[in-house]
Amino acid sequence: MMTRTPPARRPANPCFSSGPCAKRPGWSLEALEGAALGRSHRAPVGRDKLQAAITLTREVLEVPADYRIGIVPASDTGAVEMAMWSLLGARPVDLLAWESFGESWVTDAVKQLRLPDARVLKAPYGQVVDFAEVDFDHDVVFTWNGTTSGCRVPAGAAIPADRAGLTICDATSAAFAQRLPWDRLDVVTFSWQKAMGGEAAHGMLVLSPRAVERLLSFEPPRPLPKIFRMVSGGKLIEGIFKGDTINTPSMLCVEDYLDALEWGRSVGGLDGLVARADRNAAALDAWVRRTPWIANLAQDPAIQSNTSVCLRVVDPAVTARPEAEQAAFAKKLSALLEREGVAYDIASYRDAPAGLRVWCGATVETADVEALTGWLDWAYGVAKDELEE
Repeated sequence: MMTRTPPARRPANPCFSSGPCAKRPGWSLEALEGAALGRSHRAPVGRDKLQAAITLTREVLEVPADYRIGIVPASDTGAVEMAMWSLLGARPVDLLAWESFGESWVTDAVKQLRLPDARVLKAPYGQVVDFAEVDFDHDVVFTWNGTTSGCRVPAGAAIPADRAGLTICDATSAAFAQRLPWDRLDVVTFSWQKAMGGEAAHGMLVLSPRAVERLLSFEPPRPLPKIFRMVSGGKLIEGIFKGDTINTPSMLCVEDYLDALEWGRSVGGLDGLVARADRNAAALDAWVRRTPWIANLAQDPAIQSNTSVCLRVVDPAVTARPEAEQAAFAKKLSALLEREGVAYDIASYRDAPAGLRVWCGATVETADVEALTGWLDWAYGVAKDELEE
């Protein structure tokens, strides 16, 4: 029987949620003092801040100079759907899904857009689709990092440089923590509230020259809501990519995103951010490897996420029980940790296999991940004792 004595060491920041994610180290409300509150986002002060957000995004993520970056409504979801509604239909499309958000894009394409030439390639939770099976003469829609499965596209995935179709990549839990091969991606989307710990409701849309060419040469055979329109009179609405947002953004959130970007630059830019996430994931993985009751949902190390790390309980005393009891056991673990104030919001996503999900992105401190592992053992001991009573 494991001890019920709580560990002495506590995470300084118990925020391990996979979205919204932990604020950057040292953050306080004072970081927002320069916000252009009560001012129009179209006034020079507002436009300058929005343009600065785009400029810093390009710098920190090392986005090529000829790619356009826009701030769009409705978070990452809005950015993905903006791209799908505007771009898909010119070619057949391959839709890749290995977790719930990838499944959402399948639903959009098949049931909402009703694309006639849609091919769906799926992998179960804990795996990713084999990119060798993808037809890149088609347009391709996929997530880079499965936020709800803890699986990411492996390094060196076979995305050809000379592809005929467009690649539309939902990178919301990969950007700022993993290097993205920009020359192999035509549309990249992400949100402020993931890897940089920004506030919600704003999405980022990055377009390659090939994507812009498609926008200008293809007229979608469907109505486009105002917030999806990027072309007017046969020309790209360039203002979207210069800080003239389609709808009114929160200037408070803009200020917070600017603060996060400046912090990202201060820790070494993309190299520093990736290194921080890698260290955090390595600290959690070291504990997983020495702990017999837990395992990574993604068994192949090549596809294991360094941000949204998804874990499953593998103790036979638990896995031999009915599925509902296994789910209840996993929820008990997260509830115990939240009650103690050492880890918030780490239950697995509602559509994912029962378990835990620990955010290890760059805004998390490695010392907090290490402190968390002792509490995970403690929670397991308490839950296991109760299970056996």
